[in-house]
Amino acid sequence: MTMNPTSQPLVLITGASSGIGQALAWRFYEAGYRLALVARRVSDIETWATAQGMDTFRYQIYSSDVCDTDAMVRMGTECLASQGLPDVVIANAGISVGIDTAVQSDVNVMARVFATNNVGMMATFHPFVGAMQKRGYGTLVGIASVGGIRGLPGHGAYSASKAAVISYCESLRGELRSSGVKVVTLLPGYVATPLTSKNRYSMPFLLQPQEFAAKAFAAIQSQTSYRVIPWQMGIVAKVLRLIPNAWFDRLFARRPRKHREAQRD
Repeated sequence: MTMNPTSQPLVLITGASSGIGQALAWRFYEAGYRLALVARRVSDIETWATAQGMDTFRYQIYSSDVCDTDAMVRMGTECLASQGLPDVVIANAGISVGIDTAVQSDVNVMARVFATNNVGMMATFHPFVGAMQKRGYGTLVGIASVGGIRGLPGHGAYSASKAAVISYCESLRGELRSSGVKVVTLLPGYVATPLTSKNRYSMPFLLQPQEFAAKAFAAIQSQTSYRVIPWQMGIVAKVLRLIPNAWFDRLFARRPRKHREAQRD
């Protein structure tokens, strides 16, 4: 489906087939945006969009894996030709898997987490950032995590990747400062999504995806550079950051760990 140019703003969202990405898509749709939805599971988005009764002239679906840089470049070229240059690009696609450094196969798991959560984020921004600079405005949104503020046992790949997201977005924000292009870093706490559904530990201040999307939309619209959602988790994270290492290690020593890949089913 090729869409005609329109005055409605355009948002591109990766990982749009479920969870946070899907909730963000609906929130932006409600606000009058056109949608460029990127995911590997295109049929899931099609089914959801049809069920929601969405106007087919206001969205387009792109099948692409953020880990495939060439595919993301092709996706970007197609989006620019079909829908135009997005006003907002949200790099939401991400995976979360527990690892054990003593297990050799988990080395590959960590590489895959970084390929998705970090390299995939740059690949998402890449097709659009140059054109946004020339235009003089646009917003790039990186979805990080409270889990990136301090590393938790068994979460080495996820925590490290999300810490890298925070640093990468901070670097990018400085690089684009004089161009008019804004960079927004969002750090979700716990959100009830397929990604968290099998967690075997308590998840304080758990949000529904729609609640997160509403708060994230407000932060993006105000072009806030850095926002923890919900704010209560921001306080928790700051406290944990200040706790001495010995106390922190003791506090989380017996906390259940995130499922490793072989344990998730």
